[in-house]
Amino acid sequence: MTQLPDAGYTPTPADHAGVQAWFAEYDAAAAQRDIEGMADLAVFPLNLVSDDPAGEGASAQWDRKQFIDTMTHVMGEGSEDITFESVRTPVFLSPAMAVVFTDSTMTSGGTTQQLRYADILIKRDGRWAFQTMAQGGWGDNLR
Repeated sequence: MTQLPDAGYTPTPADHAGVQAWFAEYDAAAAQRDIEGMADLAVFPLNLVSDDPAGEGASAQWDRKQFIDTMTHVMGEGSEDITFESVRTPVFLSPAMAVVFTDSTMTSGGTTQQLRYADILIKRDGRWAFQTMAQGGWGDNLR
């Protein structure tokens, strides 16, 4: 069980439900390879943090076009289904900011892959959006 730090804000059940609803929408778009729909759920420029195979840290800021181009390349345009089974642990910093840690199993074309990543979400105009993505292993795509 993950022990959450005291971040100074106690989230409400509605806060948790809002973040979970956002991820359900994002996962549904990803499963359909709806890259435009995924981009609609972000705030640009989007911050990305990762590392490369040599263990060197990497970061970048992407605009919407770069996100769409890269995610289209990464996710491909295949017809096989993509499914996600995810456990998410949000840490709310305030009513409008959350760091969400995810452990996920992604299955596509009969291949299963374990993923661990973190997103920073912010709430604008009453809607959550992701502003920062952090996941190991993507550093070569950030240079």
